[in-house]
Amino acid sequence: MESSTANSGAQGIELAISHQPDAILMDVMMPGMDGPTTFRKMQQISSIAHIPVLLLTAKVQGIDKRRFADLGVAAILFKPFDPLTLAEQIAEALGWNAAPPSSHRTASSTSAPK
Repeated sequence: MESSTANSGAQGIELAISHQPDAILMDVMMPGMDGPTTFRKMQQISSIAHIPVLLLTAKVQGIDKRRFADLGVAAILFKPFDPLTLAEQIAEALGWNAAPPSSHRTASSTSAPK
């Protein structure tokens, strides 16, 4: 699996346009433009609107879960997460577990700098 990393929502959109990843893992909290806003902007760009987006968040309150689910993202993953099982969680959320092992997948990640 290949991956690319962006430091902001705007950079993530640029990467999505140029790299056309199979999926995007995006943090809710990012500098400048947050994850939900970035996702809504992506939905307005026809060349990337089809790319499934998974939101990564520490916000687990019921109202936050509903707000994120109403966006239409492919999945919401919660922090803290286990880095050893994150790829499996993403594959399961996207239905990639049934894909042949030879399938070439790419993903893009957009998150706040650490």
